[in-house]
Amino acid sequence: MKVFVAGHRGMVGGAILRKLETRRERGETLDIVTKTRAELDLTNQAEVRNFLQSERPDLVILAAAKVGGIHANNTYPADFIYENLMIETNVVHQAFKAGVMRLLFLGSSCIYPKNASQPMGEAALLTGALEPTNEPYAIAKIAGIKLCESYNRQHGTDYRSVMPTNLYGPGDNFHPENSHVLPALIRRFHEAAQAKAEEVVIWGSGNPRREFLHVDDMAEASLFVLELEREIYEANTQPMLSHINVGSGEDISIFQLAHLVAEVTGFEGRIVTDPTKPDGTMRKLMDVSRLDSMGWHAKIGLKEGVAATYRWFLEAEDQVRGRAVDA
Repeated sequence: MKVFVAGHRGMVGGAILRKLETRRERGETLDIVTKTRAELDLTNQAEVRNFLQSERPDLVILAAAKVGGIHANNTYPADFIYENLMIETNVVHQAFKAGVMRLLFLGSSCIYPKNASQPMGEAALLTGALEPTNEPYAIAKIAGIKLCESYNRQHGTDYRSVMPTNLYGPGDNFHPENSHVLPALIRRFHEAAQAKAEEVVIWGSGNPRREFLHVDDMAEASLFVLELEREIYEANTQPMLSHINVGSGEDISIFQLAHLVAEVTGFEGRIVTDPTKPDGTMRKLMDVSRLDSMGWHAKIGLKEGVAATYRWFLEAEDQVRGRAVDA
C-alpha cells in the first residue's frame, strides 16, 4: 500500500509517520510518501494535482495545516482561513481526481460552538456561534469535514475525519507567542526555572478548563479509525455527521496545568494570572463515547506525557525555540 502523509513535519503528521515506519519495520508492506513544503506547496493547486497524478497513492492522510494559539489566530486570521482552506480543497479534490478512495482528514475541537454543552458531542457541530478568537481557523476545519462528506455522498469515496482535542508532545511548536497553551507554558516555566525567576505570569484568569491528548495517542487513534471496517465506521456515524472525536475524556484548569508544568520543569516561584489577556472558551471537553464504544482509549496520562514532552524539549531546545507555526 502506498500512503501519502501530508504534513509529516508537523507534530501530528510526524507522530503518524513514526507509527507507520514502525509498522513497516515489523514487516508490513508500506510505501510511505512524504514531501516537505519546499518540495510540494499544498496551497498550490497545480503542484498538488501533478504530484497526486504522478504518485497515485492508495491512501492519503491529511495532517497538514497552519496551526497556532490564541495570539496567532487573532493576529493572522486571513492566513489561517486561506491557507487551511487551500490545503484541504486541493488535497481532497486532487486525491479524488487521482483515484484515491481512502483519505483521513484531521480537524480540531475548535469546530464546536463556543457555548456548546459539555462534554462536546459530535452532534454539536453547527449548532451555535464559534469562539471569535479562532473562528476563521474553525470554519476552515468545518469545511474540511464537509468536503470529505460531500465527496463520499457524491462519489462513493471513503474519506473520514477525526477531531482531536488539544494535542501536545514531541515536535510541538514552542514559540513564545504563536504556540498553544501547553508548549507555551513548558517553555515559559523552563526559562523561568533556569533564570530562578520569582514569578511566572500566565495569560487570562486561569479558570478555563482544557483537555489534552498526547500526540502519540492521537496517532494511534487516527490509524485505528482509518482501519475500521467501512461498515463499522458508517454504522457509528452519519453521512452528514461523519467525524469522530478523539480525546482523553478528562480536563484540567489552566491554573492547575500551570502548577503541573511548574512541578515538571522545577520552577519554584509564584504563579500569577493576568485577567487582562483573553481566556478564550471557558471549557472544551470532548465527548469521546463514540470512539470509546468502538474500542479505543487514550493511554498516556497528562503528567507522564508532559514530563516526556519536557525531556524532548530539552533535547531539541535549540531547534524548537524559533519554530514556525506551519505544520
